[in-house]
Amino acid sequence: MKAIIRFAILALLVGVRFVSAQDIRYDFDKDKDFSKYRTYKWVEIKGADQPDDLTARALTKAIDAGLAQKGLTKTDADNADVYIGYQTALVQEKQFTAFNTGWGYGPGWGGGWYGYGGMTTGTTYGSTSTVYVGQLDLSMYDPGTKQLIWRGVASKTLDPKAKPDKKQKNIDKAVAKLLKQYPPEIKK
Repeated sequence: MKAIIRFAILALLVGVRFVSAQDIRYDFDKDKDFSKYRTYKWVEIKGADQPDDLTARALTKAIDAGLAQKGLTKTDADNADVYIGYQTALVQEKQFTAFNTGWGYGPGWGGGWYGYGGMTTGTTYGSTSTVYVGQLDLSMYDPGTKQLIWRGVASKTLDPKAKPDKKQKNIDKAVAKLLKQYPPEIKK
């Protein structure tokens, strides 16, 4: 019975990961002065997974708006201060959910009412479901050195049946949270 309870707790903790908000991670070159980057140009990352055309337009629109708020201006010129590209991924994961119908065993309520403890019966049920996790990887490159200077990744559990306005809301929220970390604060 202890093993079942431990398993149920572990399954619950693993399941919590899937209901969490967007996960944001980023990294950057600490030797770069990000204040000098004023213009950007979109570039394609070779070999990167790209979304469908509708999602691609929604992503670039949200990223363009977010970068404009940060003071960056989009250009098609090759002499842009920074090159920007993105890639996406959609993975399917299995989620296990478990619950128990009983209370397990314990000390009881005292000698007068129910004795000195014992075990109650209970049943543990489990189910699996497929969860879709989407990931957006936004990368910024210095055009002179052609090296990565900033990278941010946003991931979130997605609903494949979501309506277009919900999908756009998720994209806008992910990009806003991602670009909150740009430009990075460099601690001296």
